Amino acid sequence: MKQIQTRAGALAYAEQGSGSPLVLLHSAGHDHHDFDAILPELAARHRVIALDWPGFGESPAPQPAASLSATLLAQVLEDAVAALGLERAIFLGNSVGGMAAARLAARQPQRVRGLVLVSSGGFTPMNAVTRGFCRVQGREWVRRHTGRWFARAYLRRRNGHTEAILQRFDRDHARPQTLAAHAALWRSFAQDASSVMVEARGIHCPTLLAWGRHDPVSRPSVEGRQARAAIAGARYVEFDTGHMPFAEDPPAFLAELLPFLEELPA
Repeated sequence: MKQIQTRAGALAYAEQGSGSPLVLLHSAGHDHHDFDAILPELAARHRVIALDWPGFGESPAPQPAASLSATLLAQVLEDAVAALGLERAIFLGNSVGGMAAARLAARQPQRVRGLVLVSSGGFTPMNAVTRGFCRVQGREWVRRHTGRWFARAYLRRRNGHTEAILQRFDRDHARPQTLAAHAALWRSFAQDASSVMVEARGIHCPTLLAWGRHDPVSRPSVEGRQARAAIAGARYVEFDTGHMPFAEDPPAFLAELLPFLEELPA
């Protein structure tokens, strides 16, 4: 693992392959290993850079850990792109990783060659119910006692990759700093600043929207529909999975992803 400095502190990332850069951004509570199932295929064609968000994987939590937010992650991505000198990279983001990637595409379009949003965050309608749910999920005791169950609920298909993801989730959430960072991130989802629905209307790069048909977190009928409405011309595809189709059904996901990547303009 390598490190760069961001406004949230040190950020760890793994790098593999060569060619046009492709940045992988994981979901809340997880790490860059979420993408292990598709990494070999991607690294055969691209310079793949997989980040660990602050507080997760091998990246230390910001100080204090309770300062973590969706807005801070979007800023950390801007810092990482600048530190790595990336120009016209492809960004693949899952959940909150999708939110950060979408915000970057809207604010710094010159840096984004293509965008892949997988069960993306940032498209949830803000109302009393969603705000209340996020605030409840943002309590550390809730994360401690229900986080494992929740992760198992949104990973609907089981295989070796998803079992490894769940094992890492259990291990990492035994660390107080990871637990505090994850809870803080959930609390931030209740804030208007976590939404990208308005900014996403300014995204004009080629975009693939990939959703799990059985995802209880980022629902195709709600968040998926909002993303399609916001990003004109985006291609939309659903998989027979939950929140992480790239890990739950890697062959089906790659069958959609690889042609999209190959068709991107240089």
